[in-house]
Amino acid sequence: MSGSRRMLPRDLVSEAIGGLLARPARVALTVLGTVIGVGALVATLGLSKTAGNQIVGRFDALSATDVVVSPSARAGGARAAVLPWDAEPRLRRLNGVAAAGTLSDVDVRGALVRSVPINDPLAAGAIQLPMKAASPGLFRAVHARLATGRLFDAGHSRRADRVIVLGPNAARRLGITRIDQQPAVFVGDRLYAVIGLLSGVRRHASLLGAAIMPEGTARREFGLRAPALAQVETRIGAVELIVRQAPVALSPVDPGLLKVASPPDPRQLRGEVKNDLNALFLLLGGVSLLVGAIGIANVTLVSVLERVGEIGLRRALGAGRRHIAAQFLLESTAMGLAGGVMGASLGTLVIVGVSASKTWTPVLDPWVPLGAPALGALIGLISGTYPSLRAASLEPVEALRAGT
Repeated sequence: MSGSRRMLPRDLVSEAIGGLLARPARVALTVLGTVIGVGALVATLGLSKTAGNQIVGRFDALSATDVVVSPSARAGGARAAVLPWDAEPRLRRLNGVAAAGTLSDVDVRGALVRSVPINDPLAAGAIQLPMKAASPGLFRAVHARLATGRLFDAGHSRRADRVIVLGPNAARRLGITRIDQQPAVFVGDRLYAVIGLLSGVRRHASLLGAAIMPEGTARREFGLRAPALAQVETRIGAVELIVRQAPVALSPVDPGLLKVASPPDPRQLRGEVKNDLNALFLLLGGVSLLVGAIGIANVTLVSVLERVGEIGLRRALGAGRRHIAAQFLLESTAMGLAGGVMGASLGTLVIVGVSASKTWTPVLDPWVPLGAPALGALIGLISGTYPSLRAASLEPVEALRAGT
């Protein structure tokens, strides 16, 4: 016992280092498992936060600014004549509105659409095509992209000009790919000049397959009574304000005749997205870390079995059980700590590399790379607990006999 009392901490450290350096290849492979586990954990936490910010940023840029105003059920639903014809300028006067426009379905009473002047409804090229009426500001509100030509303006609507803009799917069905030759289409027996072709929209996907005419034209030629809905794009953070003010601006006498569809709270969505991503990535990182922990436990246990004779000799020379246990715990903790340091470095490099390739801004909480080495050491400590207790429980005589 007197010998055990004189054993200093530096002696334990020296013995642990000696035990690790005795089998460098095995230790390196074991540490590699921890490096992969900790690196995966750090990388997944950082990438989940980075990707979450990108997803939420895109939501803020498009969905979080999307407001739609339409007649309520009390007013009679979508066909109710509640929205005024000057809804667009009224909405644009509200502080926080970036763009606004109105959109309606046009009842063309079964008229077929064709790109050649053939009166036979069964002739080739005569198709059923959705017809829409829009105010000029709608194109900006839905983020319409123009492939060629131009969009109609307030003058076209005021004069009720027979002009239309075709969505890409509608243009393909009609066989129109360019407008430099001033193409025109027949809606029934009415001739309309095609002045623009869209390449896409980010809101109201129904516009992709439709022919869009000015509201004034639909009002005069097809008896459109009122706009069906108003599409509003707000500035970031102005949704709640516009949701309150838009019904009053469009129907000051009875705002309850209008309903407003607005996006969910971006802060709540941000939390949900991050929680979902973190749950998935933490599971993957946890599995990798478990593999590393099992590797440390296995190598430490094998080391105990291989060093039974050494353990017996040290016990015979006066080393106590706690010293034997402390040595093996120190070895496993050192492997975990080394794996944690290298894993944190590897994970951080992965985050930076992936972010650079995607032109993202890398985001990582400071505690993640700082806490990763401590986590690795803790995993090593836990993994070495059973092997160290196994080593400490060996009796000197039995150990010496087994080691010979």
